[in-house]
Amino acid sequence: MATVVHNIRITLEMIKIEHTLFALPFAFLGAILGARGIPSGWQILWITVAMVGARSTAMAFNRIADRDYDARNPRTKMRAIPTGALSIGFVWALQLFQRASFCSPRQCSIG
Repeated sequence: MATVVHNIRITLEMIKIEHTLFALPFAFLGAILGARGIPSGWQILWITVAMVGARSTAMAFNRIADRDYDARNPRTKMRAIPTGALSIGFVWALQLFQRASFCSPRQCSIG
């Protein structure tokens, strides 16, 4: 159980969950302005799922794409992928799962 909690913590750190939480009020404000009122509970739920999914996808893909640079940069060499705390396979799986959370297969060309 301690390992699972540790891996979740590393994953949330990798995707910078605090930045997602900071951005959520702006997404909700956009929804309020777009709906010209308060969105329904389901809309708020799906906005949250899409926002977390989109940011997590972007951050995971960025960490994969930059892994070689991160390993050579003294400031970033302690990130999860260069240190081996998270495997490339796990981060790819996370990225694909999160991408599926904010769009349909036809929209995102998954596969």
